[in-house]
Amino acid sequence: MLMAYRLPALLVMGLSCGPAFGQDITDFTLDNGLQVVVIEDHRAPIVTDMVWYKTGSADEKAGESGVAHFLEHLMFQGTQKMAPGEFSATVSALGGSDNAFTSYDYTAYFQRVSADNLERMLTMEADRMENLDLSQPIVDNERQVILQERSQRVDSNPSSLFQEQLSAAQYLNSPYQSPVIGWRAEMEALSREDALDHYHTFYAPNNAILVVAGDVTPDGVRELATRHFGPLSPSTTIPPRERPQEPPQLAERRIVFKDARVAQPYVMRSYLAPERNAGDQKSAAALTVLAELLGGEPTNSVLAKSMQFGADAPAIYTMASYDGTSVDQTTFNIAAVPAEGTTIQEVENAMDATLQTFLKDGVDQTQLDRIKTQLRASDIYARDDADGLARMYGSALAVGLTVQDVKDWPQILQDVTADEVMAAAQSVLDKRQSVTGWLESDEVTQ
Repeated sequence: MLMAYRLPALLVMGLSCGPAFGQDITDFTLDNGLQVVVIEDHRAPIVTDMVWYKTGSADEKAGESGVAHFLEHLMFQGTQKMAPGEFSATVSALGGSDNAFTSYDYTAYFQRVSADNLERMLTMEADRMENLDLSQPIVDNERQVILQERSQRVDSNPSSLFQEQLSAAQYLNSPYQSPVIGWRAEMEALSREDALDHYHTFYAPNNAILVVAGDVTPDGVRELATRHFGPLSPSTTIPPRERPQEPPQLAERRIVFKDARVAQPYVMRSYLAPERNAGDQKSAAALTVLAELLGGEPTNSVLAKSMQFGADAPAIYTMASYDGTSVDQTTFNIAAVPAEGTTIQEVENAMDATLQTFLKDGVDQTQLDRIKTQLRASDIYARDDADGLARMYGSALAVGLTVQDVKDWPQILQDVTADEVMAAAQSVLDKRQSVTGWLESDEVTQ
């Protein structure tokens, strides 16, 4: 299964958080609490349906890291009506595709099929929302599958291990400190009872969002959702999302991760940063623009222009990223890859010097205007992707934002001022609330 990690990404990935200006967006809630969002796109007889559960790895019990992702795998392994593997086999036989992914704050399941097969998909999703049926051999097999996935995606990749350690150092108290896939020792101990406990605690219509995008009508989706999800009972025991919170960070932290497999060393720094909040997205918008200004483009960003060009350029790559779509406090990230003959210390020094110059000189208004134009263009391009729109709305609603927040987001980005960007920079780019990490080969001494 696919799995989402809280890892720095190029800002362009975050631009899909803009709204669907050209689409008709309808939302309603069933009597049992299931929230439904309908995104109409009648250009082709295709539909994407997604069920988002407002639970992820940050909602796991202590000592059970990885159980949310484990359950995601098990959701494909049969119900009282469907045999293990029958769900995906049915989708494939209809010419469609399906998958799922787990993140810190949500777990989502999706299918993309012809519009005339939507009811079949909703029937199956409603069935596994309430009737998951797990045998011990299935559980034992899937446990080995997720352990192998960790081996392939994390343990065999020095950069992934480094990112894991960086997050663990950044968060002292937040559950974001543990990897989504889980720590291996705890994964090995996950049981059938652990998975079913998570399932019965969080998988219910009043803790879920159904997003349907494509060649559909709101009335048609409402009728199907009411017919298939309406009979499901809401849960009365869903715990509030009152997670442990980070204490104020008073001193910078540093890690050095060495691995003989590292071919290209780099430095990365993460700063604690505020998330997007319902009705209050201005700070997140300023940080989104700041990330694009500092490192969103390979040629025109502040870090790139300062560090990547000229005969003595200390870096061959720089970046900055921020994604505020989370329940709790998130991170603002910057990184640089040293040029040949440049040490990690030298490229970090150049990065710090660039940031200090930016904090002193402020925002170039021409650059700010250019970035806003790019943001607007990205929002326009996003209208052409019904699947992307479904993910945008689902991820936002799953962390507590509203449909109106998603619709307002592009204009809030356009309204960001240079003063707001600099206020965000002064607040977040404080080394006392950062973790700086070096990834290097253990054969190299810096």
